[in-house]
Amino acid sequence: MTSRIVIVGAGIAGLSCARVLDEAGKPPLVLEASRGVGGRCATLRVEGKPIDHGITFFHGTDPEFLEELRSVTNASVLPDWPIRRIGNGVPCQSNVFRRKEPRLAFAEGVSAYPKHLARRLDVRTGTHIVGLRIDNDRLRVGDAGGSEWKSPTVVLALATEQTRELLKGLIGTSSEVAAAEELLGMVQSLPCLTVLAGYAGTVAGPDWDVAYPERSDILQLVAHDSRKRNDDRSVVLVAQARPRWSRRNMDRPPDEWRDAIKDELGRLFGTWAAHPEWAQAHRWRYARVDRGSELSAPMLLHLPGGARLGIAGELFAPGGGLQAAWSSGRKLARRLIEETTP
Repeated sequence: MTSRIVIVGAGIAGLSCARVLDEAGKPPLVLEASRGVGGRCATLRVEGKPIDHGITFFHGTDPEFLEELRSVTNASVLPDWPIRRIGNGVPCQSNVFRRKEPRLAFAEGVSAYPKHLARRLDVRTGTHIVGLRIDNDRLRVGDAGGSEWKSPTVVLALATEQTRELLKGLIGTSSEVAAAEELLGMVQSLPCLTVLAGYAGTVAGPDWDVAYPERSDILQLVAHDSRKRNDDRSVVLVAQARPRWSRRNMDRPPDEWRDAIKDELGRLFGTWAAHPEWAQAHRWRYARVDRGSELSAPMLLHLPGGARLGIAGELFAPGGGLQAAWSSGRKLARRLIEETTP
């Protein structure tokens, strides 16, 4: 039970919202279903080595966002990474290079940034929220284990599909909720099946940092992740599948689509790439928002009785991606502060 603002989702939108609220003296409670923070801003450790299996690098145009990235103290900044690329890039990233947007990565992994945002915040991971309902002037938020929190203000910083599922518990309570649910129903998240592949140190590996295969119906991006680590003992590639192919194969056994992606690596880059020493498959069911469907600002719904429901994420700022998620979370936090400041 709590009277604090509750934020559901510890991705970049949820964490940036929480950070602004905390700095304004209104520390929120952040609930996250996964074991860690960051959403697709994720780093996995294999044999003690970090591997970025979600986003590959950061980029943006907002000076404040870029300055915050460069101010991360728990990691070593790799400026201008990726430096060497082949191919023109998927739609969400082609302008990064064409417009020469600033970009960077971290030697310790991209998860250094969400960990930086989450410092000193009250974040409770492993908390899968499954219910949302009105209780007079409060909203009740319930998890799969039966725990419940009550707050006058709740923020949903989740994938569009996950947000809509929680809104179902409020359908019929207000026209604002009905309009929001209908609008979100017009937006679809794009999936991404991903394979992490490790090769022996005897394999030279490619000389590029990131590749955007233009002759592949399967792969949209391959990152030479080990180039970030200054470690020549092994080569690690991270292969991301195209949305259409990912959607078609999402519910197949992982071994099947993992092997198909390995075969495609071999076709594109040489026989060696099809035969890693190890390979791990990862499903991103809600990888990113389809380009062109972004809205201009986060939502703040005023519910019967006085409770407030905020909705933030990369959908709610122009351009999409992490910068949009960061921007939407901050904008929503400022609206919440303005409304509660006499």
